[in-house]
Amino acid sequence: MIIRSISGVRGITKISLSPDIIKLYAHALHDQLPKGLIYLGRDSRPSGESILEIFSNELIDLGRNVVNCDVVPTPTVQFMVERSEAVGGVIVTASHNTEEWNGMKFVREDGTFFTPNECERLFKKTDAGLIHKKSAKKGMYFPDQNSILKHIIHIIELSCINLKRIKNQKYKVVIDSVNGAGSKALPLLLEYLGCEVISIHCDGSGQFNRGTEPLPGNLHDLCTQVIDSNADIGFAVDPDADRLAIVNNQGKPIGEEYTLVLAAEGYLNERGEPQNIVTNLSTTIALEKMAKKKNSKVERTAVGEVNVVKRMIEVDSNIGGEGNGGVILKEAHLGRDSLVGVAMILNRLSQDADKSISEIHNTLPQFNIVKDKVQLDQIDESEIIRTAKDVFINSTIDTTDGIKFIWSDKWIHLRKSNTEPIIRIYAEAPTIKDAKILIQKLKSQ
Repeated sequence: MIIRSISGVRGITKISLSPDIIKLYAHALHDQLPKGLIYLGRDSRPSGESILEIFSNELIDLGRNVVNCDVVPTPTVQFMVERSEAVGGVIVTASHNTEEWNGMKFVREDGTFFTPNECERLFKKTDAGLIHKKSAKKGMYFPDQNSILKHIIHIIELSCINLKRIKNQKYKVVIDSVNGAGSKALPLLLEYLGCEVISIHCDGSGQFNRGTEPLPGNLHDLCTQVIDSNADIGFAVDPDADRLAIVNNQGKPIGEEYTLVLAAEGYLNERGEPQNIVTNLSTTIALEKMAKKKNSKVERTAVGEVNVVKRMIEVDSNIGGEGNGGVILKEAHLGRDSLVGVAMILNRLSQDADKSISEIHNTLPQFNIVKDKVQLDQIDESEIIRTAKDVFINSTIDTTDGIKFIWSDKWIHLRKSNTEPIIRIYAEAPTIKDAKILIQKLKSQ
């Protein structure tokens, strides 16, 4: 079974993601993109090497020139496409799925992901079995062993990053890359930022020896290492290194939600003028509370990086992201980027050199998100929405993506999953207990 979404395709390797299927996607992409160079990259899953080779060979046979960055973070490929003459790119990754999965994400000429409409066109061509004749003249293959370094140099030169101030602090940092695509990139970035680096799960083997998502329950090793090393901060990413989570100096995860809040606060401090911040409907209300204090405002979109990026372009926003640890900085490139996030968090930390990351986090508005779901084989979607409207009266309603009920210090959001037969439920309040009460009110009806 192939799972398709606005972020590309995923499947079990050798079963649903077979060589023939991969070739079909290569031909469909060739048909859809204008003539020109295509960048390729992958995360560290062992299956990625053969998938990338198949994809690359097909494009070359079709007369395409390709640049292979090999094992790199997803945002590195996005950056390279945006900053080059390339007409698009492909990243072989299944994001946070387990090792037996792999997939492909498709990149536009501007370094952003394909829009839903563009994905739909690509999928239709794939389903039609579109196969082009081999070109009389083969394309050329170019390996790029320096794409990570180019990406890092760009980050440390960002106008919102005070490199000298960060270096002066000589931070001790623990990084956990889940043996994924960030295994080389993140320690190298931290060295360029003048940090003492302690790496765990950074062998790049693609053997994910913790839960793939950088959620608190998966970060025991990181938390322990931060305490044992007396480190200033710990960072964790997912296999393709676009999401970033933080462990504070006390060895406690602060939750992915606060990655964007801290990065945005540091950005606002550095800029010293109001900004428009764009995020999705399921991101913490703490972002609004923080932004309001700095005369800035937050715009909300439907869930999904492509939706956030689209809105950032529309309102000319410089910073945005998602509550899953995704930080998007326009000056870097328009995509979630854990490397950019690391630099921005350390920059925020350096702004208050006498404070620890736990102390800085404690100055922010404190909220807690609880997540749940309802199986659609148990209840009809329209029925649960009707019930919610009856239960959550005296609230502001947002129907941009599913339905969200909002009060001044809490909210509950219901949206149908794009990949599973479920209704996802997110609730946020000042305490976990209060957030759970919101969900229980709904489910008890």
